Amino acid sequence: MRVGDQMSEEDHLELKFRLYDGSDIGPIRFASSSTVAVVKARIIADWPKDKKLIPKSASDIKLISAGKILENHKTILQCRPSFGELPGGVITMHVVVQPSLEKKVEDMPKKSSCSCSIL
Repeated sequence: MRVGDQMSEEDHLELKFRLYDGSDIGPIRFASSSTVAVVKARIIADWPKDKKLIPKSASDIKLISAGKILENHKTILQCRPSFGELPGGVITMHVVVQPSLEKKVEDMPKKSSCSCSIL
């Protein structure tokens, strides 16, 4: 193996995504310079169609790694936990689905309105 080939291997990370029901997406190889937003877009594209909750956009999901919610602008290399990782191992991240607030408001039953008067 040439030195350049070795660098190429180190520049990629294998990620697996654990969904809310215990099933997984992946493992999928990403460049270590990929942002969390890019990773979320791939998760949306690969999301199983048979699930009850299906996120519509990257803002509907949160990625959690080592107990921390990952920020969209950071790279996956910046988010990778430094402890306990084996070289060439697969990193598991948890996916939490949070549908956008607009949908939640629409789905809420309408309540009768009341008013208060202060005398």
